[in-house]
Amino acid sequence: MKVMLLSWLLAFGTLCVYGQKQDYDILKYGAKPGMSINNQIAIQKAIDAASKTGGRVVVPAGNFVTAPVHMKSSVELYLAPDAILYGSTNRLDYSENAMAVIRAQGVHDIAITGKGTINGQGRDVVENFLELLRAGKLTDDQYLNKRPSEFGRPNIIYFIDCERVKVTGVTLRNAASWVQDYKQCKDIVIDSIKVHSNEYWNNDGIDIVDCKNVKITNSIFNAADDAICIKSETRGQICENVWIENCVARSSANGFKIGTGSLGGFKNITVKNLTVYDTYRSAVAIETVDGGSLQDVHVSHVRGINTGNAIFIRLGHRNNDEVYSTISNVSIDDIKVEVPSGKPDIGYPVEGPPPKVAPHNLVPASITGLPGHRVQNVSISNVEISYGGGAKREVAHIGIDSLSSVTENAAGYPEFTMFGELPAWALYIRHAEDIKISNFKVALKGPDFRPALVFDDVWGLTLQKAYLPLTAPTPAIVYKNTGKIISKDIALPQGNQSVVTLEK
Repeated sequence: MKVMLLSWLLAFGTLCVYGQKQDYDILKYGAKPGMSINNQIAIQKAIDAASKTGGRVVVPAGNFVTAPVHMKSSVELYLAPDAILYGSTNRLDYSENAMAVIRAQGVHDIAITGKGTINGQGRDVVENFLELLRAGKLTDDQYLNKRPSEFGRPNIIYFIDCERVKVTGVTLRNAASWVQDYKQCKDIVIDSIKVHSNEYWNNDGIDIVDCKNVKITNSIFNAADDAICIKSETRGQICENVWIENCVARSSANGFKIGTGSLGGFKNITVKNLTVYDTYRSAVAIETVDGGSLQDVHVSHVRGINTGNAIFIRLGHRNNDEVYSTISNVSIDDIKVEVPSGKPDIGYPVEGPPPKVAPHNLVPASITGLPGHRVQNVSISNVEISYGGGAKREVAHIGIDSLSSVTENAAGYPEFTMFGELPAWALYIRHAEDIKISNFKVALKGPDFRPALVFDDVWGLTLQKAYLPLTAPTPAIVYKNTGKIISKDIALPQGNQSVVTLEK
């Protein structure tokens, strides 16, 4: 951690020097405000000039349109207050490879700063893309069956193999695909930015892919896909030393997510003071399903309001080789989430799609591995989850004598609904070991006939200070093939519902 903090300080120190160097106003290089002029050449000239000695490219107040520009080393792109940099709506301007509006590769000491806005005009870009596809001027294998591939739609920011990157203060709006993608970069500082992107599908708020030494703070992400997402897309690479603090997330998918891409792995990931609201899927989703290792992930102080699920931890196996994923040393502390009985993102421009599984009742928080490949050493403490309730047997029902009927779905896309109906309403854990749960409090706003907690193939379980409400006449807690149980201070409801059923 000391090395990580030193890297951040060095990044700040290097980038702050830009304020003492020359400004390069894009107007002096031929840029003109208005929505009908492509200023790509002028802005690129300013960047090229600034890179010779290091300097700040200034976008003044006004509306400026541009096709993709390439950042170069020792350049800060500064957007003044009331400056709006619009991405071109002509898909041909982005080349067949769908270059981002702002792109950088293999450079160092770069920054995007200021109080202005970059607007990708994503929906207009996609509409133009569809016209070009129908005319045969571009190709895409997916668009007739679903929609144009996310990889054929441009990001707003795409930085790959860069060092000492800083993005602060700006607002990013309306991407055609992922809003910002940082891949295999080192020493990244993201602070006090606002992301509002509900224009089209796959609008991830931010993606950190196989990067090292990343700090994301004091930012807002309102996205039509995962709000804050950490990925590993290359075997042998890893996402390491990531610190996320004081952020707000709204998503038509997950608030904070590790995965789905998980080829290499994840290490030393910290999330603190996260607020999630109106989010379709999970407040916190921690996944590795492609053979990557995930270790030392610590999440604390999470508040979820009107969110589809609280916690989803998944070890899967969708890769074709024999390399299995691993999960170890995960802690989640001080999390309070309200899970409604209805869809939490109704009314947003792009809502989360309905799950492709059989009808099911409200889905509990879950920790699931695979037979022979358990999730290891997970601690969950100081939890309060309120569920909307309202489960109905005629919708779906898995009795406690039928726990083996829950599908493994080893290769399935990891989402909290991937199993369909689950036999618990509050927490379901399967194929796990060394699990510690303490000060766990759940509540129901409507009736539910299922047990609150179900543990299946869990070895080494500590359950301490759990508070469970009165439900239907079923056991409050069910253990199956579970051993080395330490149970203390469990506040069970009165009557038959208080019976703890042990199944070996």
